[in-house]
Amino acid sequence: MLLKLTGSSGAGKTTLAFAVTGRLDGAVVHEFDEVGVPDPPIPPHWRNRMTEVWVRRALEYQVRGLDLVLSGNAPLGEILAAPSAPLLNGIAVCLIDVADQDRRDRLAARDGGRWDRAATDAFCGWAAWHRGHARDPRFRPDVVIDGSWPEMAWDRWTTWTADDPRWRTHLIDTSGRPLATSVDQVERWVTEQREAHRSGRLALARGWADETPGPTDHDG
Repeated sequence: MLLKLTGSSGAGKTTLAFAVTGRLDGAVVHEFDEVGVPDPPIPPHWRNRMTEVWVRRALEYQVRGLDLVLSGNAPLGEILAAPSAPLLNGIAVCLIDVADQDRRDRLAARDGGRWDRAATDAFCGWAAWHRGHARDPRFRPDVVIDGSWPEMAWDRWTTWTADDPRWRTHLIDTSGRPLATSVDQVERWVTEQREAHRSGRLALARGWADETPGPTDHDG
């Protein structure tokens, strides 16, 4: 299955993903940007296409009996719209979030202070959109849909509502918390989602794109 840690820059998702690497049997960890990032302005099709690349990578691991823990910016809606997403045997998404000032402080200390005020404002705005998207599929879908790669199948979820059991993004807020605490939370979330999949309780198990939703205990 694909276990996606999403969110805007500066929340700590990649740090957390790699921190749990040695704790998870039968799982591999990757970072979305490993495939290389084009110079700004980054075309919207790039993230869509690379999301499909990673979904296919997850399918390769799936054949080998391995789960993929992937950190990166792509939110739940983009994962579900990727052309090959319905072939995955399970999907779970966790939003790694942090307070805006913490995000600004982390970005200021990162990469030699390369991010100016406009860039950090944009990251905070992207974080706010992530929060809204995690709560409700009807929150500003245009942000990811407009100008997107034509192969994306947005209609798989654009008629869903916030109470659809398939629309679930778990939240881990790293604001003011020791790294070890957040690492434990990520490990627990991954473990719970894998157990939900094994026991048939995962809402986004294979077939989610074709079935009428019913009651689920998705978040354990």
